[in-house]
Amino acid sequence: MEKKRVAIIGAGVSGLTACKHLLERGCRPAVFEADKLLGGVWARAPDCTSLQSERPMYQFSDFPWPESVTEVFPDRRQVADYLDAYARHFGVLDCVRFGHRVVGMEYVGVGEEEVVEWEEWAGCGEAFGSGEGEWRLNVANAEGNIEIHVADFVVLCIGRFSGVPNIPTFPPGKGPEEFDGQVIHTMDYAKMGTKKANEMLKGKRVTVIGYLKSALDVAAECADVNGTEHLCTMVVRTKHWIIPSYYAWGFPISNLYLNRFSEFLIHKPGEGFLLWLLATILTPLRWLFSKFAESYYSIPMKKHDMVPEHSFFEALATCLIAITPKDHYKRLDEGSIVLKKSKTFSFCKEGVLVEGESSPIKSDIVIFGTGFKGDQKITNMFTSEYFQSIAVGECIHPKIPQLAVLGYSESLANLYTAEIRAKWMAHFIDGGFKLPSVKAMQSDILEWEKFMKRYSRVYFRRSCIGLLHIWYNDQLCQDMGCNPRRKNSILAELFEVYGPRDYVNLHPK
Repeated sequence: MEKKRVAIIGAGVSGLTACKHLLERGCRPAVFEADKLLGGVWARAPDCTSLQSERPMYQFSDFPWPESVTEVFPDRRQVADYLDAYARHFGVLDCVRFGHRVVGMEYVGVGEEEVVEWEEWAGCGEAFGSGEGEWRLNVANAEGNIEIHVADFVVLCIGRFSGVPNIPTFPPGKGPEEFDGQVIHTMDYAKMGTKKANEMLKGKRVTVIGYLKSALDVAAECADVNGTEHLCTMVVRTKHWIIPSYYAWGFPISNLYLNRFSEFLIHKPGEGFLLWLLATILTPLRWLFSKFAESYYSIPMKKHDMVPEHSFFEALATCLIAITPKDHYKRLDEGSIVLKKSKTFSFCKEGVLVEGESSPIKSDIVIFGTGFKGDQKITNMFTSEYFQSIAVGECIHPKIPQLAVLGYSESLANLYTAEIRAKWMAHFIDGGFKLPSVKAMQSDILEWEKFMKRYSRVYFRRSCIGLLHIWYNDQLCQDMGCNPRRKNSILAELFEVYGPRDYVNLHPK
C-alpha cells in the first residue's frame, strides 16, 4: 500500500486519526487542510465552548488526556491542545498541507456509465478498484492558485459542523435585508476570535436564533459581556433537552444508555428473532429509563416553560442534546438571557418579529445559531452531477468508488466513533477485507435508516448512531477479524459503559 496515493481532506478529529492509522500501515497520505490550524471546529470555536462528552469518553484509545486536564468537560483550548499533541506524537503533522483547500474532485479513468452499472463496489469490492480509476483533486493553495493532485483513494474528513451555514429562508420583505443592524452566523462569529467578538457584542442588543450548542455558547458569551444592562434574546423555535451533566438524581445516565444491556431494549438493524423478541419485551423498561431522566432534567426547564415536546430517549436517538454552558439557568433567572418561543420569525427595520407579539425584539445584532448543511458540504466537493445527486455522509457509499467519508456519523462521543472507523478504513485500504455487493450495501443502509426513523420520528437524521454505537462497533470489529466483546466478564460486558479505552488493544488481523 505504500506506493498507493491516498489523499485526506481535512485535518480535524477524523482527518488526524485517519492519517495516523494509515501511517501505521505504511501509507503516507497527503492531508489537505484549508485552515492554517489543525483541529477542525475546535480551532475556531468560541472560548466558552466545551466538550459535550465527558473527558474519558472523548479521547483516542491509545492517547489518554494529560494528567493536567482534570475538568469533566474540557474547554475548546484544552481540546485543541490535545489534538495538536496527538498529531505531533504520531507524526501526523508532517503530512498536513495547511492553507490548501480542495475546491473540487473528479473521478477519471472509468466512465460514469460503467460506474453506475457496477454490481461490486469500485468494480471489485477492493479499496483501489481495478486500478483504472483515480481521483483528480483541484487544490487551491494559499495564494489562490489551483494545483492538480491525483489520488487512488480519497478520505473526506470535512466535518458536518462548519463550512456551509444553514440560513433560514424568508418571504420577500421579511428577511435580513429589511433589518438595519448586523446579521451573522455563528460560523462567522467563531472566526472572529474571542477578543473581536466581545468587542462587537459590548453594549449591543443581541438576538440569537436557535437553542442548541452554538447558539447557547454565543448567548453565554453575550451575557458575560453585557450582563443585564443589554439583554441577550434567544428565539427558540424548538425546545431541546439542554442538560447540566450526564447525572440524573445522582445516577450516571450512561449506565442506562451506553452499555450492551441498554441496546437489548432497542430494535437493531439486521437483528434476529431472539433480539427482536427481547427488544419487544423490554420496551417498557426503555420508557422507564427515559422518564427517570426527564423527571430530573425537566425541573429547571419547567420554570421557564422549556420542557421539550419529544422524549429524552428521542433526543438521544437523534443526537439532539446539549450540555448547558456554565450558569445557563442562572442567567435565565437573572434576566441576562431572555427566551422567546416562536416557531417562525421574520425581520423588520428595528429587529426581529416573533409569533404572538406586536412589537419587534429591538436588536443591533442578530446571530444565526441554526446549524450547518453538512450533506451540502459533501455534495459541493464533486464536479460530477451524478455524484452530487447521490452523495451523503456515509462512510462508504455503495456507488462512489475509492472514497470514504469520516466524521459524519454522530454518537455520544464522536471522537472515538471516528477513531474506530479510521482503524476499520485503514485495514480495508490495506487489503484486509472486501466489501459486500452494492445490493447488499444498499440493503444494509435501508435497515439503518429504518431503525433511525423508527426511534426519531420527525427528528430523523441519518447520521446519528448514538443508541447503537456498540452494535455498530461490533460490526467493524468483525470486519477486522477482532473480538467485539471487549470486557473481561459477562456482567461487565452487559452492564459496564463502553468507551474508548475498551478498544485500546484492538489490532486488526
